[in-house]
Amino acid sequence: MTELPSPTSREQEILKVLWSTGPSSVREVHRLLQEAVGEELAFNTVQTLLRIMETKKLVTHRSEGRSFIYEPVFSREESATRFLDRVFDGAASQLVECLLTAERISPGELAQMESLIAQARKRQKHPRTKGEGAS
Repeated sequence: MTELPSPTSREQEILKVLWSTGPSSVREVHRLLQEAVGEELAFNTVQTLLRIMETKKLVTHRSEGRSFIYEPVFSREESATRFLDRVFDGAASQLVECLLTAERISPGELAQMESLIAQARKRQKHPRTKGEGAS
């Protein structure tokens, strides 16, 4: 796996905007980013950050008329997996242990995680196979 540079905190905020909205113009990213961070940001700053992010291979763009439409190179899930691999050598249990130790998981999130774990266990016991049900 090619090692990518870690995004800065502002670049991470831009990625969150792109993950939630999908491919977006600089104008859209600028507007949504300002709403997300609750502060004024210069349009040119956002435009420059997107260009830097493209150089770092964090985003890519295509032209639509006179606008550039940006999208992340990696999904949120792929980015989370890269983080898990880089920081915890792929051990999800170590990540969860850190979160529990730091008391960063609310009771609601803990209940949701328990439900997700139960669903994952069911999928592992009864994996779907291609062509299942066809006879």
